[in-house]
Amino acid sequence: MQKHSSSQTRQHLEKHKAILDQRRRELQTRLQAIEHDFVQPRNPDDDDRATERNNDEVLEELGEAGQKELLAVQAALDRIQAGTFGTCVKCGRPISERRLDAVPHTPFCQSCAQSI
Repeated sequence: MQKHSSSQTRQHLEKHKAILDQRRRELQTRLQAIEHDFVQPRNPDDDDRATERNNDEVLEELGEAGQKELLAVQAALDRIQAGTFGTCVKCGRPISERRLDAVPHTPFCQSCAQSI
C-alpha cells in the first residue's frame, strides 16, 4: 500500500469534507421539502386524497432514508473532526480511497461492510 504524505492526506480529507458538507446540505433541503409537503392542505376530493395518502407513504419512506443518510454523513464529518475519518470503526484498518470515493460517509472498510 502506498503511503500518503501529510499534504496528500490533508487534501483527501478536505475533498471528502467538501463532498460530505454538500451532501448534508442536499439532504437538509430535501427533508425540508418533504416536511413542507406534509403540512400542505389536503384535497377535498376522495380520489385525490387517496392518491395523496399514497404519495405521503412514499415521502415518509424517502424522509426516513434521508434522515438515516444525514446521520451517517454527520457521523463522517464528526470522524473528520476527531481525526479518525478513513479508518474502519470495526477493525481499525484504513478504508480505501476508492471506497470513500464511492460511499464517503462509510464507517467500514470493504471487508467489514461485507461481513455485516
